[in-house]
Amino acid sequence: MIVDTHLHVIDPSALDYPWLASVPPLNKPWSYESYALEARRAGISQTLHMEVDVAPAQIEDETHYVGDLARLPGSLITGAIASCRPEDPGFAAYLDRQRENPLVKGFRRVLHVVPDEVSQQALFRDNIRRLSGTGLSFDLCVQARQLPLAMALADLAPDVQFILDHCGVPDIKGDTRQPWREHMSEIAKRPNVTAKISGVVAYADPESWVAETLRPWVEHTISCFGWDRVVWGSDWPVCTLGGGLMDWVAATHAVLDGASADEKQKLLSGNAKRIWSL
Repeated sequence: MIVDTHLHVIDPSALDYPWLASVPPLNKPWSYESYALEARRAGISQTLHMEVDVAPAQIEDETHYVGDLARLPGSLITGAIASCRPEDPGFAAYLDRQRENPLVKGFRRVLHVVPDEVSQQALFRDNIRRLSGTGLSFDLCVQARQLPLAMALADLAPDVQFILDHCGVPDIKGDTRQPWREHMSEIAKRPNVTAKISGVVAYADPESWVAETLRPWVEHTISCFGWDRVVWGSDWPVCTLGGGLMDWVAATHAVLDGASADEKQKLLSGNAKRIWSL
């Protein structure tokens, strides 16, 4: 069975998503119910909801919304990665509130949608250090060129568990392997960083990719981090830009052909259960 560490539920009737206006194929409702039916068929048994970069004033509303979904009978959702703004003075108080919610397993601030300088600000970095000792993770969502910024954040708090989203967002369609390969080797030297095998179908050519297209990017990520520091994510519904959930699950199994049962178990479920105490 699979633990999906990257589900997005999109409900425009409940929350505002300003960025969706620029991505028409995703700018519509994507319900938990639609995901759950497909996920169960694909062998997914547990899911972490990943924040969807809602309007800043609704960040805590999104977490409450996900909490309602998690309380549905038989819900797959067993945790949430909440949005945050470490660049804001109110982060410390926000962190204290979230620590009282057992559903919240970690945080994410999408960094490729803001200037690089944001994550280099003193306040941002001080607030990242506040995660030390909390047991809460921080997802690093950066473009491949920004991987050095992600390394700098990971170095700030060596006891915080950082999760590098989407294999470091490589340009698969353009087959741009450098400096992505070197950066991945370098960031993997930080023992507090785990890589998420996710998102790659959206970076390949949607008309032509097959499992073998994805293999070198996934295999390089795993070879850098090792089987104890990789987790799996669907990135639903963003994965529909490159096919869909079933396509990505099938491609994952194809790419993992040849790995041992123990290695597959670590990537698909075991590491996630350990990291987030699921």
